[in-house]
Amino acid sequence: MTSDHPCPAVDLFAPEFLHDPYPVYATLRETRPVHHDPGTGLWLVSTHRDVRRVLLDPELYRPDNALDAVVPLSVPALRCLAAAGFTLPPTLANNGTDTHAGLRRLITGMLRRDRVTAAVPLVHELMAPRLDRIEKELAERGSCDLVVTLTRDLPFEVMLRVLGLAGDVDVDIDLLARWNDASLELFWGVPPRERQLPLARLAAEFHQWLDGLTERAAPGGTGLLARLAAHRKPDGTPLSRQEIVAVCYFMVIAGQTTTGQMLATMLLRALADPGLWPRLGREPALAGAWAEEMLRREPPLTTWRRVTARPARLGGVELPQGAKLLLMLAATGSDPAVFEAPGQLRPNRPHGREHLSFGLGRHRCPGAALARMEAETVLRAVSARLPDLRLAGPAGTVPMRGLLSFRAPPAVPVRRAAAVSRDGSP
Repeated sequence: MTSDHPCPAVDLFAPEFLHDPYPVYATLRETRPVHHDPGTGLWLVSTHRDVRRVLLDPELYRPDNALDAVVPLSVPALRCLAAAGFTLPPTLANNGTDTHAGLRRLITGMLRRDRVTAAVPLVHELMAPRLDRIEKELAERGSCDLVVTLTRDLPFEVMLRVLGLAGDVDVDIDLLARWNDASLELFWGVPPRERQLPLARLAAEFHQWLDGLTERAAPGGTGLLARLAAHRKPDGTPLSRQEIVAVCYFMVIAGQTTTGQMLATMLLRALADPGLWPRLGREPALAGAWAEEMLRREPPLTTWRRVTARPARLGGVELPQGAKLLLMLAATGSDPAVFEAPGQLRPNRPHGREHLSFGLGRHRCPGAALARMEAETVLRAVSARLPDLRLAGPAGTVPMRGLLSFRAPPAVPVRRAAAVSRDGSP
């Protein structure tokens, strides 16, 4: 129900909102479920019912603006991107044309459930040296950061191996991470003008590197590049080089960012509960069920965008053609109309998988099964190996990195329980 009381101003990038967005989510749902934000020009859609309706009607609510920059880019930044041939034609997340279905089938075929199940040993293999490094740093320094040692790089390597790209990558993970972070801040953040050109240079380098990879794209193999080279659009034409680059750009960013931030947030929250943490490694079914609750309550992808193809009525509000919507996915997971006591984490709660954190319908995340597998595998493995691991300080003091569609801790500092208790920290 929409209240007659005005909704307070919403600053989606304020530290207070990033630290605890749930009071704002509740106010929006209760007073203005479809609320125009003058700061961004976006219509904030916050109830489960309305967001679900939008996701299931891609003809009316199109994805064309899904990858647009949040703020207008400076002329020097735009020139830098143009000089590099940077372009993201409609392929996956931003594609509302008839070419989307075939590309989506290609990607979902590579990430289908049996391939994900077969990748579980791979995740354990890739985790082993990282767990060794964590133990070594804890022994030598007394503390370590789980983002640097585990959650930043692991999803990169898993995604590259699952997509058959590992043999094509000729740069180190640190550089990939820098390119990835720069792209996120440039397109989903609010960087000041003086910072936009350095970010654009890194995003352009990333795009040019991916463009070089497409030279190896030839039909006949089983990896992503070969499949993209063999793919044909509905009119029988092959994908352009720019389209192949755009698919790879999106898959690398989506595969690392959403999964890496999901893992960091889950580890932060699990380690904040000393009674829960050791159980995740001992009780086989708990890690997956708890991870699902975290996806509902605190997803790494907090929002997504749509634009109206024609005038529409949503949540009692008349929207003009071209209205830019911000679907507040994280707010829908705490909607009491769907989830009882949404502020509580209740593994195996009724209707727990009705959250919209992976989207819904035609544009539902094709990597959902892989993300769930990585979450369960990582939580169980780290807990089993390090049951006495604890946060190095109170969870509330860990800052949250906030972009328009992404929210996660940039660091998860940890110590052994004995070290924590000796210095008096929680």
